[in-house]
Amino acid sequence: MKRIGAAKFKEQCLALLDTLESEGLVVTKRGKPVARVLPYESRDADLIGSLKHKLKVKGDVFSTGLRWDANGQS
Repeated sequence: MKRIGAAKFKEQCLALLDTLESEGLVVTKRGKPVARVLPYESRDADLIGSLKHKLKVKGDVFSTGLRWDANGQS
């Protein structure tokens, strides 16, 4: 896990948050750890594929089921 001094963390906070790795970051003060910054878990990845084999699609999903003619003729 990457370590960074509190003063340097204060200077670069926003940039560090943008590049925060999954294991996080330890903030130190006088060489001793005082805080650990971890990325917030995104649960969106759990949703991908969660309905596989649970839904059944009937018909053409790209159609309204209605015939339509732009020239006004049926």
